[in-house]
Amino acid sequence: MSSREDILQSIRRNTRVRYEKPDLSALEHEALTYEDKLSKFCEVIKQVGGQAVILKDKENVNDVIKAAYPDAKRIASTIKEIKTGNTIQPITCSTFHPDDVEESGDLDGTDVAIVDGRIGVCENGAVWLTQDVEQRAVYFISEALVIILDRNNLVNNMHEAYKRIDTGEYGYGVFISGPSKTADIEQALVMGAHGARSVTVILV
Repeated sequence: MSSREDILQSIRRNTRVRYEKPDLSALEHEALTYEDKLSKFCEVIKQVGGQAVILKDKENVNDVIKAAYPDAKRIASTIKEIKTGNTIQPITCSTFHPDDVEESGDLDGTDVAIVDGRIGVCENGAVWLTQDVEQRAVYFISEALVIILDRNNLVNNMHEAYKRIDTGEYGYGVFISGPSKTADIEQALVMGAHGARSVTVILV
């Protein structure tokens, strides 16, 4: 038996009172909802330090990415193309696929990573990402993240999001809300300490 199991068995033996799980359905009914989810999501993304871009009709997604990050040289993309309306736009501004590298450390120096967002949460600006590449470090090691998100996949709150999330083939998923942030006891906020310094969500 592992030390972990030893600890868990000891906890079970010494637990004298057991409580039933609380009913959270009432809390779900009281959760925040929004009439205009698109506007609210864009507003909250800005509040958490990111930016949202609503892709206009006939606007090219590659031009939007280049305008947002004009100095980017090394651009990874997990997406080959996006569908906007009845048209398909290939991602041509990327320079490589994350799985082209042998080790995750080889992704160091990536200026921008273009990734696929699955669900956007209006109450906190979080976007659910699932691992659709072997090198999931690309989500955190890149200087900037561009998340492509279908505007029809916006939900009001985390209650709704958790009903829809899945971890995909690799069994991994993560919510990302704006750029990486950390603050010390003196309340000095630092961006990009543990991940991307900049996050742009492009809503298609």
